[in-house]
Amino acid sequence: MSDETGTGSTAAQTTERRVRVVLVDDHRMFRTGVQAEIGRTDVTGVEVVGEAADVDQAVTVITATRPEVVLLDVHLPGGGGVEVLRRCANLMAAAEDPVRFLALSVSDAAEDVIGVIRGGARGYVTKTITGTDLVDSIFRVQEGDAVFSPRLAGFVLDAFASTDAPPVDEDLDRLTQREREVLRLIARGYAYKEIAKQLYISVKTVESHVSAVLRKLQLSNRHELTRWATARRLV
Repeated sequence: MSDETGTGSTAAQTTERRVRVVLVDDHRMFRTGVQAEIGRTDVTGVEVVGEAADVDQAVTVITATRPEVVLLDVHLPGGGGVEVLRRCANLMAAAEDPVRFLALSVSDAAEDVIGVIRGGARGYVTKTITGTDLVDSIFRVQEGDAVFSPRLAGFVLDAFASTDAPPVDEDLDRLTQREREVLRLIARGYAYKEIAKQLYISVKTVESHVSAVLRKLQLSNRHELTRWATARRLV
């Protein structure tokens, strides 16, 4: 039953159900809107204990607050949602009180959905979701369910069951998310200084990532790296 707030919660439910949530999205206005929609703890049972706008902030806030559920945008400065999942893998795997992730994105692209699910997210909903359904999804993820927007549920099943699903690229899988970002930018012709500025890292760190990519792919120089990335349509 929906109340006038649009959250669908009742007084009885809110006194019995509680979930601690962190919001990760690089758009402050969107975070503010989600907080206003679902963050009235006495009504929804959702307590927003932290927010973050990029990968580094997300890892710091999630580690410090240990929420039960993280609402995670897919596209974030610093490596995207997949990088947050990779760096929080130990928290997801915790035997007691594991942190669970629910992707909340405007994108319904196959590579985005499959990427975060492979990374360990328990579900994926789009930003067209209502406040009522988002609160319900958060509680379901907290309880260990897998949750997807209706249109994405069938899509995900098809993607993982189909023989047409994207094959695993073992060479590419050896690279970290950050190394893939550097690889794409190198292949697009960016200078080290430009990459450093775009990814909020130092030039020396860019150089380290490039060296790691070349070593892992057994390539010798930037020209070979660009040809490798172009052949896989990563540019």
